[in-house]
Amino acid sequence: MLAAGWDLLAAGMRAGLPVPVILRAVAAEFDGAPAGVLDEVARLLALGADAVAAWEPALRHPDTEELARAARRTARTGTGLADVAADLAADARASVGARAQAHAQRATVWVALPLGLCFLPAFLCLGVLPVVAGMLNRIVATW
Repeated sequence: MLAAGWDLLAAGMRAGLPVPVILRAVAAEFDGAPAGVLDEVARLLALGADAVAAWEPALRHPDTEELARAARRTARTGTGLADVAADLAADARASVGARAQAHAQRATVWVALPLGLCFLPAFLCLGVLPVVAGMLNRIVATW
């Protein structure tokens, strides 16, 4: 969800749309606190607030903090902000991919565990026990 919003922001910036309009569209993509924060920033920018003051609420939220810092640096043009938004989208996708891979690896362990518990006794009874019994039989026979 974050990646789609950041991609939308980058595309809007590259298209030359006004920042408040883009931020409102991006806020509609998010759920929870990031949506409210971006909507508040869009309102402040639309009212003509200074970029430093307008992006202040976004600095307090971890999902929008990096974007807010970049927006304060690039208050005059949107090109730098578009690159930051694209980077944020790539980071969000990588984070989701890493979490999905970790879940898949945990699922593999949980699936293999019952199989191991079933096959281990069979391996011991049918594979190891006859070999040990045969070795003991030879040892006892030679004594």
